Amino acid sequence: MMKKDTNMKYYIITSFVALTLLVSLTSCSTDDPFPSPPDTTQPAPTVDPDESDNNNDPNKPGNNEEDNSMNNNLKINIGSTSFNVTLEENPTVTAFKSLLPMTVNMSEMNNNEKYYYLPENLPTASSNPGRIQTGDLMLYGSSCVVLFYKTFSTSYSYTRLGRVDNPVGLASALGSGNVTATFELP
Repeated sequence: MMKKDTNMKYYIITSFVALTLLVSLTSCSTDDPFPSPPDTTQPAPTVDPDESDNNNDPNKPGNNEEDNSMNNNLKINIGSTSFNVTLEENPTVTAFKSLLPMTVNMSEMNNNEKYYYLPENLPTASSNPGRIQTGDLMLYGSSCVVLFYKTFSTSYSYTRLGRVDNPVGLASALGSGNVTATFELP
């Protein structure tokens, strides 16, 4: 009888260890706080050779770099509520502004932020801010736009895009689930 008890304990312990290892290997990693973006590969835009000479025309809409660099404001529309954002002056913001206007479905994360994966990577200069403030607009990695609606400490690194000028009502406008938001230059 003693031999059977020892064998039974061995099988129970072995099964428990195997199950623990299996669960550990299939668990999510804490290294990446956001789910992986869906594959959004898009064909490269075609360029009409007749229009290539106009790409440097400062009078053509969208080509006036001076106007774009002076316009460090962004408007975020969520439902019937609008928020003004003061943008940073960095290459990430310049690349981000070239994608605007855009309407996106932002996903909920951790009851303190909404995120959206862009269809392309942007240049980055990430650093750890230590503390996220309500209204921070950041880029996580090279393609994940994050709008924070609560203040908290963080160990993650981001590239700062800007900050909502007056974040009062931001949490209410964003709600508790996914939300549609429009980003546009004023």
